[in-house]
Amino acid sequence: MAPEREHYRWTVCAVIVLLIALCAAHMTDRPASSHPHHKTSVLKMDEASLSVINEIEDDMMLYVLSDHCFQCLPQLLGIIPARPASGTPATVGFVVDTQHALTLQLNSTSAHLEPCKVHFHFGEQGNYSLWVKNLNEPSLVSCSMITDSEPINSYLPILFAFLVFAFLAALSAIWNTVKRLDVVTNLLLCLGSTVETERLINSELGTPNRLVDASMESIIPATTGRRLRSLDTFRGLSLVIMVFVNYGGGRYWFFRHESWNGLTVADLVFPWFVFIMGTSVGLSLSSSLRRGVKRTHLLWRIFWRSLQLFLIGVIIINPNYCNGPLSWDSLRIPGVLQRLGFTYLVVAVLDLGVVRDRLNNLSSETCWYSVHDVCLYWPAWVFVIALETVWLCWTFLLPVPGCPTGYLGPGGIGDFGQYQNCTGGAAGYIDRWLLRDNHIYQTPSSRAVYQTMMPFDPEGVLGTINSILMAFLGLQAGKVLQHYRDQHRQIITRFLIWGFILGIISAVLTKCSRNDGFIPVNKNLWSLSYVTTLSCFAFVALVFFYYLVDVKKWWSGAPFFYPGMNSILVYVGHEVFEEYFPFRWKMANSQSHAEHLAQNLVATSIWVIIAYLLYRRKIFWKI
Repeated sequence: MAPEREHYRWTVCAVIVLLIALCAAHMTDRPASSHPHHKTSVLKMDEASLSVINEIEDDMMLYVLSDHCFQCLPQLLGIIPARPASGTPATVGFVVDTQHALTLQLNSTSAHLEPCKVHFHFGEQGNYSLWVKNLNEPSLVSCSMITDSEPINSYLPILFAFLVFAFLAALSAIWNTVKRLDVVTNLLLCLGSTVETERLINSELGTPNRLVDASMESIIPATTGRRLRSLDTFRGLSLVIMVFVNYGGGRYWFFRHESWNGLTVADLVFPWFVFIMGTSVGLSLSSSLRRGVKRTHLLWRIFWRSLQLFLIGVIIINPNYCNGPLSWDSLRIPGVLQRLGFTYLVVAVLDLGVVRDRLNNLSSETCWYSVHDVCLYWPAWVFVIALETVWLCWTFLLPVPGCPTGYLGPGGIGDFGQYQNCTGGAAGYIDRWLLRDNHIYQTPSSRAVYQTMMPFDPEGVLGTINSILMAFLGLQAGKVLQHYRDQHRQIITRFLIWGFILGIISAVLTKCSRNDGFIPVNKNLWSLSYVTTLSCFAFVALVFFYYLVDVKKWWSGAPFFYPGMNSILVYVGHEVFEEYFPFRWKMANSQSHAEHLAQNLVATSIWVIIAYLLYRRKIFWKI
């Protein structure tokens, strides 16, 4: 069956997803029911209604502390007046967050009552009552939480979307089985066939992922080779998730960036993008050198691509570009594409300096043959280790005014409020000193939980060093693919060994905890443990894709393969047209996870369809 005709089913499936997602938006959410103790109010997403009913003849102060806020002081939510000497209990209503479990603490304004604590995870749009009573002893207080009306299940839309996509995947598997039948095959052959497009893209995000056998270079032209669909598939999956979370991810907290330490789904994709970029750089430069391209020409092309990426990035992250000239007063300088451009520049130049025009046919009897894919590039390793040493020294030894040396915390109310203006430690200080406050990100993810007031840029200067390390580890994956071409067992084994080594390093650095390690996993800082952890995941994921797509060929990589082939266009396009129909429209209920999820899935699916249509027409944005 012709590949072009086979791919039509993905377009049909995507359209079905759009229609079902739109219908699902109105099937899963309902408004919270009223209760006598609760004032009538419209709750927003991730909110619940709490009524505190005070039966004690003392004013009570209600403090709240999120489990997600590490070493934070409880924050005053409000005061509940004392019950009158003869009358009904005093009742005060509050709105509480439902994303994470909370610890509620009630303190008496007088000193003779023991504080009362309740640990509870509220459900979205539920109504709850907290009764405060005296026990038999006057100094003891009892707090009882009662659910007045059940919350909605805000995760049902995710389950529904998963079932839809699982159904489509099952249909695809069934079709792949049916089409192998002789009758179906003959019928499809009668309908005609076309040749699948395999044009290669030369860009830092979609560079040629070719493998050419070194022993055959003297026989076959240097331009021939076999494209690794697994890399494009992995890149495409990362891009699709990135588009989805950038569009809002249904407004679920785990589809947003982590407030500080830890990982969410949104924190996975950018490092994977950087990792795959490094892998593609190694394969692309080696292929170009074997074709006889001069190093000076490659060096110029590397600089030009990096500059283009940086300029495009500056334009798209400053949203006033449609209203006239950009204002320097508030121009944000760091960003995703800017970091990709600089990382690409460093890693590509580094690889160009050490890579050889032709792969050496090293004998397997050589004592260091098992690690020759590392040893042959030892100067690059020395450079990267030295660069990482610089990161460690600046992070842990650079004096920061008003902050403890080596501080890695979020500031704000974290660390018991001692270092409110120390967000990011040395990383934040370098950005604010070098770029100034107005030119970095103003609303970091730490603001929601830790109430930080300092600007902090997750794509800042110091973290770029570790993004170079991430890309270099991806470059090492490319070296493995080159030196062990078609030796699938060797490639998979080495990927797993790299994943194991990096996983052990992460376990040591983090002590297998979110906050208590030497260097916690932190996307905002791009900490060393963040890079080793995500590189470990990337090597394991690459094994999965490589085995399914390139070794066994059980999966063509569709539909992720298509955006992976046009990644720059999809990324820039989704940023520029984010606020335009059909990627966004006015919702009937803007406080519904279901509607947001449907809208974000529709928008992401449209970009997959666009990438597929461009692939069919051989249209690729080349930088």
